Amino acid sequence: MIVLRPAVRTLLISLLITVFALPGVPAADAGAAPGPAAPGWAPPLSTRGRYIVDADGVRFKLLSGNWHGASGTWNGSGDEADDAAHHAGENSGRIPLGLDRAPLAEIVAGFRSIGLNSLRLPFSGEMLHDTRPVTDAAVAANPRFRGMTPLQVYDEVVAAATGAGLAVILNNHTNTTRWCCGVDGNERWNASQSATQWEENWLSVVRRYRDNPRVVGADLYNEVRRTVWDDPNWGWGDDHDWFAASQRLGDRILREANPNLLIIVEGINWTGIPVDGFPHGRPTLRPVGSLSHTLVRSGKLVYAAHFYDYTGPNHTGATGVGETSDPRYRDLSRAELAQVLYRDAFFVAAEPGRHFTAPVWISEFGVDGNAPAGTKQRDWFAAFADHLIQADADFAYWPAVGRTENRGVNGWALLYWDASGRRTGPYDGGDWRAGDWTRLVTSAGRTGYVDPVPRRSMLSPDHGDFIQSLRMRDRPDWDPGARKAACPDGQRLIGLGHTGNRALCTDTAAADLWAPSAAYQVVTDERYVAGDWASRYTKLQCPAGSFVIGYAVRGAAVSSALCATAATALAGSGRTVWFDRGDNRPAGNPGGDFATGSYKGQCGDDEYVAGIAYTGRLGSSRTPDALYCRRLP
Repeated sequence: MIVLRPAVRTLLISLLITVFALPGVPAADAGAAPGPAAPGWAPPLSTRGRYIVDADGVRFKLLSGNWHGASGTWNGSGDEADDAAHHAGENSGRIPLGLDRAPLAEIVAGFRSIGLNSLRLPFSGEMLHDTRPVTDAAVAANPRFRGMTPLQVYDEVVAAATGAGLAVILNNHTNTTRWCCGVDGNERWNASQSATQWEENWLSVVRRYRDNPRVVGADLYNEVRRTVWDDPNWGWGDDHDWFAASQRLGDRILREANPNLLIIVEGINWTGIPVDGFPHGRPTLRPVGSLSHTLVRSGKLVYAAHFYDYTGPNHTGATGVGETSDPRYRDLSRAELAQVLYRDAFFVAAEPGRHFTAPVWISEFGVDGNAPAGTKQRDWFAAFADHLIQADADFAYWPAVGRTENRGVNGWALLYWDASGRRTGPYDGGDWRAGDWTRLVTSAGRTGYVDPVPRRSMLSPDHGDFIQSLRMRDRPDWDPGARKAACPDGQRLIGLGHTGNRALCTDTAAADLWAPSAAYQVVTDERYVAGDWASRYTKLQCPAGSFVIGYAVRGAAVSSALCATAATALAGSGRTVWFDRGDNRPAGNPGGDFATGSYKGQCGDDEYVAGIAYTGRLGSSRTPDALYCRRLP
């Protein structure tokens, strides 16, 4: 551990605060529009491969705006009542910005008019419990909201947006009601509160809107990043593990609060000390390639990432003090930008049939509308818009609403209202972004019905149970003291890692394999073995007519196999797949690298796993060595 002298420690804290107090990022797009977004879609939403679809299987591309304010605009110092103490002088009054300028219905109509079909609606954990009424000034254009709490006003906003046909995605932006995103107590979901409080806040807000089917998603936390002393991580199993925290909360929301919501997980926004010579960077979604989420309900996972011109893959966005020599995104050529975007985020949607394949929502991007002609900002925005169009990506511009009189210092918004209630937007003349915005919301992309695709899901009982079957979660502990993993209902085990305890599940070629009320059998010995398919190895084989859906380990050693009775007769021929000395997988490695750094064994898509073999002889660790694969009927 490095011990810093007090003077150095103080300098480091000041540096991080300066670096992460990023320049005016929120505010985004403008006014009059390419035409209203059609409300004709059927909730709830789910996913099929890289696409989000509605209840009829029709693609629903998220053309979203961020309507900020309810998570706070206060900068963290000064009088909260003083506009000057708020970001860009815009005091939202602890509610979505603009309700002091225009009636709620007019603002919502403005979103529809510029082509939006959905909103990302930030809130803070503090806002959910804030009993202070909003000020009359904050709702001057909506006097019926006087005397309401911020949460009650948020209720009205949700109702108005969904009533107009917009989909609403709830976003826990901050823990405390203040501007994001510095070293401010909001760096992690548990930076200024417990993880339990974070989860309970989410369950309460999800239940609050459960009966509104156009509330379609939960964006679990915004821009997870480094505190002064500590980095977040992806899969380490400690209380900074964003993968584990988001996996647990996503499962709890789907199981305890609303099974219909999309669960949206952003990548890690920043790790390391932003000083030349020290490791630092923006992992974004890169870790997903080797460790992806598997939720208790399939077809509900969406990944998200943020991109702005002034930040970069290794640049926080600071200017002056704390600025590193790393390039910003706007410094990259188009080819370099495309390469970085693919590496850091877009690969998740672009590579079909992987354990991580899912829609990627660019839930924040934007640009300063005041950027002069010929600047890198303009070039970047055009290049980024082109990339979104080429990738047919879901997106959300930040921010959707701003104040006209502040436009000279905060020109990011799409729609502006002045003190008299007059609206201006990107199509009212003088906004260079209008052309790029029109291209974004009118671009040709995949439309219509999306065929279901096979699911491939990863199991990772690295630090504890990873039981993704709702049926098994409702049953008693089937191997006490062991770490247990089970495929989501409707999927079967198809691959295992020789070490590391990870596995792959799928529903390929066997959508009707599961019985509606399947019986289960925990296998710990060789009583069901039929034939010596792994000579001199201990074999855990399912009873006739059943297939492997899970397993348990103690340390690295196999403890048991979990088998489910099939709905149809199983009597196919069998083969042994050895993977103790190298990978043994079907051509093309379907599902991708589900056990990085380990040998992997995998049955074919037209097979099921009927057994697992291991050895306890000297020098071995009782890790899986072979699978018994049998052909599906």
